[in-house]
Amino acid sequence: MRNKEAGAGHHRLIYLLSVAQRRLQRWMAAQPSSEVTPAQAGLLFILGKQDGVLMGEAGTALDLGPAGISGLVDRTAAAKLIERRADREDGRAWRVWLTPKGRAALAQAKANAAQVNAALTDGFTSAEIDIVARWLTSIQDKFPRELSRELSRELSRDPEE
Repeated sequence: MRNKEAGAGHHRLIYLLSVAQRRLQRWMAAQPSSEVTPAQAGLLFILGKQDGVLMGEAGTALDLGPAGISGLVDRTAAAKLIERRADREDGRAWRVWLTPKGRAALAQAKANAAQVNAALTDGFTSAEIDIVARWLTSIQDKFPRELSRELSRELSRDPEE
């Protein structure tokens, strides 16, 4: 189902989505009740559902590559919110666990997320929010992570090769 209406291309969706994401991230990070970054909160949410997850699995869930999840785990461990332990069955793999401080930060992050979600949905009907959620989810399907990596490699290749 393609949107072929005359005004469909004039909403500046890329710009609006990009600005909205940056403003929301900055606003959330600047809240005095927030002791964790939005990225750290995402990791805590994952561990709240399944403590002891493999770092690679957490990275996949957060749409981060190996370097991204490694840096996030390093920063979150330095804040004493999580700890990293070698996997018992594969010494090369690492699992990530919540600390007591991390559990408290998770509870606060959940409360903060509920407030932000209430602000984001204020003034919209449930049906409208369902459409927005469906649209945002469709972006992940239309632009899969692996395809993005392949496209980046193609664009960065030397044309003389």
